[in-house]
Amino acid sequence: MKKKLLCAALLGGLALAQAASAQSWDDRWYVSGSTGVNFQDKDRHTEDTIFGTLGFGKFLSPHFSLDAEVNYQNPDKKVNPNLWWSQYGVSLDGRYHFRNPDSKWWPYLRGGLGWQRHEEEYNAFPNPNSPGQREGSNLAVNLGAGLQFDFGRVNMRTEVGGRVDFDDKSCCSRANQFTDLLASVGLTVALGPEPVAPVAPAPAPAPAAPSCADLDDDGDGVNNCNDKCPNSQPGQTIGPDGCPVPVSIDLKGVNFDFDKATLRPDAIAILNEAVEILKRYPELKVEVAGNTDQCGTAAYNQKLSERRAKVVYDYLVKNGIDSSRLAGPIGYGFSRPLEDKGHKYPQCRSEINRRTELNSQ
Repeated sequence: MKKKLLCAALLGGLALAQAASAQSWDDRWYVSGSTGVNFQDKDRHTEDTIFGTLGFGKFLSPHFSLDAEVNYQNPDKKVNPNLWWSQYGVSLDGRYHFRNPDSKWWPYLRGGLGWQRHEEEYNAFPNPNSPGQREGSNLAVNLGAGLQFDFGRVNMRTEVGGRVDFDDKSCCSRANQFTDLLASVGLTVALGPEPVAPVAPAPAPAPAAPSCADLDDDGDGVNNCNDKCPNSQPGQTIGPDGCPVPVSIDLKGVNFDFDKATLRPDAIAILNEAVEILKRYPELKVEVAGNTDQCGTAAYNQKLSERRAKVVYDYLVKNGIDSSRLAGPIGYGFSRPLEDKGHKYPQCRSEINRRTELNSQ
């Protein structure tokens, strides 16, 4: 029987326990005290008596509290009230509270284990050493139900329960356990300052809308505030205002000897620079245009200008520039002579007019 009750108590204690909840509750430590009537098991042959408890405890979650208590009672012997009989002990009890955040009172169930100490005198007649004395300690199980009223720092408890006392050394009874009924009223007093409800963090400010100075929708390296041409295409050469600018490839110095269409060493060096520029700007397309001075007939110079354009065209293609990027070769004969500060160069034998140009498209 003792083992069955102990197992029941342990299972009851486990059923009362629960994990801490994320919601807010008063988790301050508190001291407790109670008094009431201990209705003694009739097999003890003792009178019902007043008892008292002192303890401390804490809510581990909104619904579960744990208390450590000491208790004391001093009942009279029925056969002889002058014989000493006292009982005191300690216990660890869990209470499961059926509560909600808006309720100021709530019922609860109690379960726990304790250790009880007994000291008693008994009639040992005809033994000359009468009265005899007995002392002993043993396990006890607490079970009960109650109602708690919330007054803030101070709470009141009313409770009815039983204590199964596994006292198998009684001098005056053959029972090996006793069940005392207990009815009590008590108070708990919270320690420390009032709990403060957690303050919800202020909502994070909405991210500021990015300004045009932080945006570059067409990815040309010029922010939207300054970009006057917001639809630039990849590969274009972009000016500080975001608009495409023509890339000028200066072939000044790519000139030809009189009546010749062959590249000179100084022209090849300049054309190599032009090749690097064209590779740097893969979207750039150019016209290859040949020109002559004004010596000779128009028909002759037209053919000569075309040959000069062709030799430059072929050099560019040979050095890795795709022909689809080159317009021409086109010959303009002597129709586009250069001028310097408004004065034409000499019409005949002017080397500066014997040239080939790359004009961006």
